Amino acid sequence: MKWYSNFRNIKFALIAVAAIIVLTSLVVSNSIVNELKEEETRKIEIWAEAMSTLNNAEYQEVSLEDIQSGKFVLDDSGSHQGDGEDLKFAAAVMNSNTTIPVIVTNQQGNITLHRNIEIPAGTDSLAVIMETLSDMRTEGKIIRMDVGDSNSGEYIEVCYSDSLILKQLSYYPYIQLTVMLLFVLICFVAILASKRAEQNRVWVGLSKETAHQLGTPISSLMAWVEVLKEKYAGDELIPEMERDVTRLQRVAERFSKIGSKPEPTAEDFAEVVGRSVDYVKRRSPSQVEYEVVLPKKPLLVRMNAPLVEWVIENLCKNAVDAMDGKGKISIVVSHNDSTAFADVSDTGKGISKACRKRVFEPGYTTKKRGWGLGLSLAKRIIEQYHKGRIFVKSSTPGKGTTFRVQLKK
Repeated sequence: MKWYSNFRNIKFALIAVAAIIVLTSLVVSNSIVNELKEEETRKIEIWAEAMSTLNNAEYQEVSLEDIQSGKFVLDDSGSHQGDGEDLKFAAAVMNSNTTIPVIVTNQQGNITLHRNIEIPAGTDSLAVIMETLSDMRTEGKIIRMDVGDSNSGEYIEVCYSDSLILKQLSYYPYIQLTVMLLFVLICFVAILASKRAEQNRVWVGLSKETAHQLGTPISSLMAWVEVLKEKYAGDELIPEMERDVTRLQRVAERFSKIGSKPEPTAEDFAEVVGRSVDYVKRRSPSQVEYEVVLPKKPLLVRMNAPLVEWVIENLCKNAVDAMDGKGKISIVVSHNDSTAFADVSDTGKGISKACRKRVFEPGYTTKKRGWGLGLSLAKRIIEQYHKGRIFVKSSTPGKGTTFRVQLKK
């Protein structure tokens, strides 16, 4: 049906739009995070320059411990208290870093200064700092700065890592992606459930109305059959007419059961299949050959027999249509320790791989007439009502198709 195809197109369009939104958001977020990383790198380079300035021999009277603890303060005169504007600026830069973790080591590898290193209570602070330093070196976030006389070759290493805020922002795009995917999934499930509920209401209403409308003419036909039996007792056609009217009554009963919970009873699955095939066989073209293989012993399955009969009949009728009224239909009933199987095979046109899943969709049909609801209803009967399975077991274009129905024993 066109409405079902439109729903499929809308569904894929929504998924595509959601994917574009998610990818765009992820790209923009990553771009912002990368810009912030570059900004932090520039800040730490300036901080390292200030650190190098304060380590030069000219400013050896400045205590790094004082700078780290915040005790080092310059007055407006620029002295330490007052050694010039360079010292004042360097100290201000040093004290301005309150977010980026930094560890400074000397040429011998000894730690001379650290800032913004979170040390959990009750832990060995030195071990935490050494582990953090190792991680910084592994990440390659090291700035080497020369100190003292230019000919001395002395240097310090400023090791750093991303600030806590930057790390949180780095995780944010992926958290955002996960949340959006969950949102899209929930919306998709909700739309699909709503559409299925709408389909179910349509099918149930149509089925019950059909059963109601069939009730009156069927009752009338049954009465006329009784009249004909009394008037033409020896006519061979009357028993066949009676069987057809009884069949109509069972069809109406099946339609009336759609939408309500079926009442399963223990039935011989082979007998139900055989009965269904016999009915279709008598009404099939003479050029259609039937081969039926049934187990000799009863194969008990809890089922609603009229509904399962309808499924087998539908598969057989579809097989006749697929062969254009000429060919062979094979029905094989088998079982294992827990499951009963019914395989319905034909020598018809076959089904391409692309269409095997679509054959059970409402509205899908290759015939010029019909609503394309037969296999969809069959799937509903077997899988929802009986908790079994119905699927295309095999199919070869131009050679035929095998449908399998399986029910728990």
